[in-house]
Parts: sequence; C-alpha cells; structure tokens
Amino acid sequence: MASSAQSGGSSGGPALPTLQRGIVKMVLSGCAIIVRGQPRGGPPPERQINLSNIRAGNLARRAAAGQPDAKDTPDEPWGFPAREFLRKKLIGKEVCFTIEYKNPQGREYGMVYLGKDTSGENIAESLVAEGLACRREGIRANNPEQNRLAECEDQAKMAKKGMWSEGNGSHTIRDLKYTIDNPRHFVDSHHQKPVNAIIEHVRDGSVVRALLLPEYYLVTVMLSGIKCPTFRRELDGPETPEPFAAEAKFFTESRLLQRDVQIILESSHNQNMLGTVLHPNGNITELLLKEGFARCVDWSIAVYTRGAEKLRAAERFAKERKLRIWRDYVAPTANLDQKDKQFVAKVMQVLNADAIVVKLNSGDYKTIHLSSIRPPRLEGESTQDKNKKLRPLYDIPYMFEAREFLRKKLIGKKVNVTVDYIRPASAATETVPAFSERTCATVTIGGINIAEALVSKGLATVIRYRQDDDQRSSHYDELLAAEARAIKNGKGLHSKKEVPIHRVADISGDTQKAKQFLPFLQRAGRSEAVVEYVFSGSRLKLYLPKETCLITFLLAGIECPRGARNLPGLVQEREPFSEEATLFTKELVLQREVEVEVESMDKAGNFIGWLHVDGANLSVSLVEHALSKVHFTAERSSYYKSLLSAEEAAKQKKEKVWAHYEEQPVEEVSPVLEEKERSASYKPVFVTEITDDLHFYVQDVETGTQLEKLMESMRNDIASHPPVEGSYAPRRGEFCIAKFVDEEWYRARVEKVESPDKVHVFYIDYGNREILPSSRLGTLPPTFSTRVLPAQATEYAFAFIQVPQDEDARTDAVDSVVRDIQNTQCLLNVEHMSPGCPHVTLQFADSKGDVGLGLVKEGLVMVEVRKEKQFQKVITEYLNAQESAKSARLNLWRYGDFRADDADEFGYSR
Repeated sequence: MASSAQSGGSSGGPALPTLQRGIVKMVLSGCAIIVRGQPRGGPPPERQINLSNIRAGNLARRAAAGQPDAKDTPDEPWGFPAREFLRKKLIGKEVCFTIEYKNPQGREYGMVYLGKDTSGENIAESLVAEGLACRREGIRANNPEQNRLAECEDQAKMAKKGMWSEGNGSHTIRDLKYTIDNPRHFVDSHHQKPVNAIIEHVRDGSVVRALLLPEYYLVTVMLSGIKCPTFRRELDGPETPEPFAAEAKFFTESRLLQRDVQIILESSHNQNMLGTVLHPNGNITELLLKEGFARCVDWSIAVYTRGAEKLRAAERFAKERKLRIWRDYVAPTANLDQKDKQFVAKVMQVLNADAIVVKLNSGDYKTIHLSSIRPPRLEGESTQDKNKKLRPLYDIPYMFEAREFLRKKLIGKKVNVTVDYIRPASAATETVPAFSERTCATVTIGGINIAEALVSKGLATVIRYRQDDDQRSSHYDELLAAEARAIKNGKGLHSKKEVPIHRVADISGDTQKAKQFLPFLQRAGRSEAVVEYVFSGSRLKLYLPKETCLITFLLAGIECPRGARNLPGLVQEREPFSEEATLFTKELVLQREVEVEVESMDKAGNFIGWLHVDGANLSVSLVEHALSKVHFTAERSSYYKSLLSAEEAAKQKKEKVWAHYEEQPVEEVSPVLEEKERSASYKPVFVTEITDDLHFYVQDVETGTQLEKLMESMRNDIASHPPVEGSYAPRRGEFCIAKFVDEEWYRARVEKVESPDKVHVFYIDYGNREILPSSRLGTLPPTFSTRVLPAQATEYAFAFIQVPQDEDARTDAVDSVVRDIQNTQCLLNVEHMSPGCPHVTLQFADSKGDVGLGLVKEGLVMVEVRKEKQFQKVITEYLNAQESAKSARLNLWRYGDFRADDADEFGYSR
C-alpha cells in the first residue's frame, strides 16, 4: 500500500518494526483508524490500525436488522469526543506507523505518528494527554513508550482533563436518532437552509450517511439530481460493482468522508433525504458530473435548488470529453454540421400543436417538431361519433387553443432553431402508425422557449424518457418545471373545468348551407377570417371565428393559373406558374388573420370575394407579381382601377404569365385615382358605458331631452299600472322593461334566458348589461317602444389603437378610460367603418384633447397602423406618442418593446 522504509540499526541487534506511511481515510473510534495508500489506476488498498497500549470509549452502535431482541448500544462516555479529536487532527493527513503485533483474529496494533517520520506527534500520547483515552489495564512494561504514556496519563489526571474530570461524562454521550417520524416535515422545517453535518459513511458516489448537527440525526442522503454507478448485490452473492462504481465511491470518499460539511435538505424519499452537500472546496454534485462519475436523473433534479442548468452543463462537459461513464457516448446531433444544428428561420405554418414548417435562408422548407413535448390527444375511449370523421384540430380538447397560441405568436416571425436530436423513421405497428424521420428542436423567439410557453399554459405535456435516453430537449428541466406550474395552477389540460368544445360547421361545397349563409356575409361587409388551407393561388379554405364555420373562398376579379387536376376520364396538366402562384399565396396568407368581403357564390357552394391581408388586396398582389390576370368580372368592382394599374405594370416587366406579352399599339389613358380626405366632423355625445374590451356606448346629446321625457312618461305610466310580478315570460331578442339597482325602470333587451332567476338583459339606452330574475322584468308598453324613440346607446370603438391582449394590461387601459370619460360629455368623429361597430376618435369636450392619443401617450395601448392615405397625418402623431411612451418605459413598455414576443403572454407572470 503506502510507501515504506526500513528504520536503520546496528547489525546483529534486534530488528526494529518497519516504518510505513499512508493517508488517514477514516477514524473508526478513539483508538482505531483506517489508513489508505496512494491511488494508482484505481481505488488504493487500505488497512485498519489500532493504537496499541491505550483504550478509548466505544461509539454507539445500532441494533442489527433482523434481530428483534437486539438493542441499540449508546456511546460510552468520552468515546465521541475521542473520535472527534482524531477526526479533526488526522482525516486526509499523511501519517507514518509501525505495526507492533497482530492478534490471532488478524487485528493489527501499532504506533501512529503525524507526518512522514517518528519525529511527528505521537497520536496515542496526545489522546492520553487530553484525557480522551487511558492506558490498557495489565500493561506494566518498563520501556520509554510506556513510561511516556504513564506520564501523560498522570498529567491528565492532575489537570482533571476529559475522563478524569468530575462527573461520569454523561454529557459526552450523544442522543443518536436513527429514524425520523415525519421526514417531509423535517425537510420543510429547515427551509432549505444549510445544516451542519459530518459525513459518516459513503455507500456509493452519490449516496452518503450523514450525522446532522447539533441534534445528532443519522440520515441517509442521496445527492439531488444525479446518480453514480452502484454496487449490485445478488441474493446471497458478493457485491458486483458497475463500471466506475469503485472510482466514483473513492472520489466522494476522498473529499467528503468524515469531513465537516453543510447539507441543504431538498426533499425526502421514505427515510432517505434528497439534498446537496456543500464543502468549502465546492459542490460535490457538480464535481461528480464534470468528472464523468455521474449522470443527471430527472426524478430528483426537479428538487435541486442550486440551478438544474448547472448540473446539465457539467454533464455536457463530461459527455463532450467522453470522460469515464461517457467513454462510448455519441451525441444525438453528432452527424450534423454546425449550420444544421443551429439556424434562424421564418415560420410559415403551424402543424397541429407540436410542429411548425419553417423557411430556411436557402429558400427550402423544413418541418421542425418541438422537442420533448406531446400535443393534446384523445384519452381513453373516444366519445366521437363513429360515422363522423375526426377533425383533430376541433375535436381533440385544447388542440385548437394550442394551435392558435402558436399561430398567433409565430406565423411570419423569425425564430431561432436549435436541433436537439433526430428521431429516426419507424415502421407501423398494430397500435402505432408509421413515422418518417423527425427533426426535433428547441425553438425560441425573443428569448422565450416556445415549447416551455406551451407547456406552462397547459396546452402540451412533457414526454417522459428512460434514464439512459439522451434524445430529449436541451431544456428538459425547464419543461418539467413549466409542467409542474401548469398542474399546480390548473391550466389547460390540467384544469378541472369542463373542456372547451368547438362546434365548427364546415359548409365548404354545401350549396344549400352556403345559399343560406350568403346574404349574411354580404351584409357584414368585411369579415375577419383565418386562412386554414391554400388549395391554389386563388382558392383557399377560411375559418370565420365570429361565425365558427369553415368556407371555401375564391378570389374575385382575377384569372389565376390552374394546378394539375384529376378529372373523370382524364388528367388535366397544371398551367404554367400555377405552383408559383400557390406558393406566393401560401407565404402571404396561410394561417394569417385576414379580412374578406364576400360578393357572391358559385354553383358548387364556394364563396367569391376579396381578401385583404395587412391592408393589401390579395387579388391585386397576385396581378402585381405577374401571377394572375385581371378577369372581366372585376369591371363592376371598386378595385378595378387598382387591378388594371397592377396588371399594366406587370405587363411592362414581361415576367411570368406576361413573359410573351406583346404591347398593342393602342393609346392608353391612365386612370386618375382619387384620394379621399379625412373627414373631421365632431358631434357632442354623452359616454354612458365602457366595456371590458374598450368599446364604449354613447348617447347623442341632441336627442338627450327626448330620452328624459320618454323615461319620465314611462315611469309615471308604470307607477299607475305596475307589472304583475311573475307574469312576464322573457324571450331572447325581445324588448322589455327592467328594474335597475336604483329601483327605477329602464328599457332593455333580453339577450339570454338561462332560467327564470337568470335573465341576461342589455339596457338599450345606456349600454350596460345585467343578470336579473324575471320578477324584475316586465312588458315594454308600445307607447315607449323603439319605434317611438330608437335605442339611444350606440356602440363605438377607438380608431387607430390596438387593445392589449394581456388581461391585466387591458384592465389598466379600461380603468383609465372609465376614470376619464364615463358619464361625461365628449366630442365624437367617425373615422372608418369596421365589422361590429364604427371606429371613432373621441375628444374631451373642454380641452379638445384626443382620448385615444392620451392612452397611447400613457403607454396603455398600442397604435394600429392603417394604410389609408387620409389617415397618415393622425397615424404619424399616434406613432410619435407611442415612441415617447416606449422611451419612458410607461406601462406596456416597462420591459422594453415586448412585441417581438411578450413573456407574459407566453405563460410567465408580469
């Protein structure tokens, strides 16, 4: 084991004991130590040395398991102080020793000196001098060693040190506790504060036995977040170490065994504790990982309090260098070039809820699956109608919400993609369909991990892996933490509320339904829609959120190249540039929010009209890029001039569909485009109600006296002929009278009847809503109907501003408006018409200050940029105010320009 040297002496004299050296690994008691040699290619040899000629008190011993009659043995007086004296003096230090004799059981006794030779401190003498050990009885030899021990003992007695002091030494006996009644409560009571401890035993590299001070709890502590190779024991067989188990154990032993440490208790598992051991020289958990002696484990890394990312980084360090247990490690992305591992791409489409299609800088398209997450899916036996085709987007609970979350955040945006692993293609089985090769990656935008955001909203779950499966997200721990938050807060899939149901009617190709729907869409003007699918350059499938239906939509006014089609009896080949037109439309509108104007429908039940995206007319854009020609049916449209102008410009370039165009020698008259000017005609109004989505209701000041007279007459009439309580049976859409909280009667409209005790009414002259029992409602007398005086509350929305999507931010804006203008007179100007209600600007009656502009200046709302020329002057003023609010970091802008992607909307608290 340790190096040895023969002590010199005269020839012919008695042989002196061999002087040997070693490092103290462990102190067993006040008179026994374990000494090890230097490691050479593995854990070193070790031997137990008992100090000869002295005796110290025995330490406590726990009763052997499986022997019901056995009892725990306590410390002998002064036994623990003796052990501590040696531990603090010797652990990790070099000593030299001589073996004086060996008893029949093979136990070795000898002299131990601190240092490299016998000139160092004699350990036995030091113990006796401190009164922590005594000479063994019956030893009466007369030699220098025995004489010195006798002198040391006499001095200790005279000074009343240690065991020679007054009393029986009972205060030195520890009250050792081997079990804890409530481990969970015990851990929580320490509030993750460091606890002083001594490591008494190392079972393997990541499991130790620790003595917690000062209460003397003897507990098993497993290092949180990691696992080292272990020693496996077969039934009645020897221990078999896993590869590097002995080396990992020695690594921990040589640094922690019988050292003073601090332990942060983080969780409990039966009687075992999960914790982090802190030594003045560092954190053993991170060191074991960095040296390749341990791997991260998912089940306990979640409780690690000092940053799971540090553990993953340390493990990565060892993997990259193929240290020890990672000697045969191959990275999941080892075969990829750096440019294929990490890149920036533009999101073109969201596929369900765990995959996106991105456009690379090269122009190629690539499908990316979000690493380690699983989208919503049908659990157990589906209640789906067997005769009805499953539509995953609408029929799987939370699938639509998850897709919409990704669509609103990502479509058209540039994202950072870091490939985590490539999942190879798999063949189909009886229960699992075949899968092609998948590229799985972490996708971030504005520093936010999209998968983590989705999981934190409860719109996806985290996949669990085998411990040795390295094909997982590089941010797996953050995903697990996000899922834990979502479960705790009952978000999405983890909510105990009823699952959202999406009853979406698909009227594509249903001529009968389309005919019924057509007049409604024609009257609606511009309707909001989402492009769900692009069949060709001019044929799309739209989802109308307000009407919750799917329609097939054909672009009006243009003739777009047709793609290949299989018709009965023949195959129609695609026309030139049909694929380019389809790709152009896809890139411009797929999964974008658009506005559509329906003009008519064809005999197949497809709607025909105009589609606008970001202020641009898609028909005009296709003509402009020489991917369509103007159709003669556009002549009666208001967009005809724009289409002709775009077509003329495309013809001049002689590209794509106009590549073979020959200009006709005809004199052309360029159309004069009229510019519409902004109309500013403010009228006085009285603001009566502000809604939660920042719409507001006003009364016309000019007709205010008429309303007052009508209300007075109506109340007098009701007072003379009060309605009989319970005689009125409310019906949806019917006008009635309703008794408000001020006990006065007002005109109202029934919006919904849940039950006789819950009737939703809308006060038509003031704009507020209320839920009342039918006993507080009555029939509206005909002399006070809306034919006599129309409903006086008119709904408007602010022009040129965007209401925040975040609920807290929206509430701040609404509260500000309520404070400023509710129940006050203002000046109103209609700026433009929109689906739902007119959009207006509102001015304070006294200062003529713009209310909407004030909200922008305070950073409570954002500016809605419009393309119309007549609004450019006012839009510029709004944008300048927005920049000032941004610079001052007011309200919405307190964390900078969040619009790239607001962390709050990704599931994090503001």
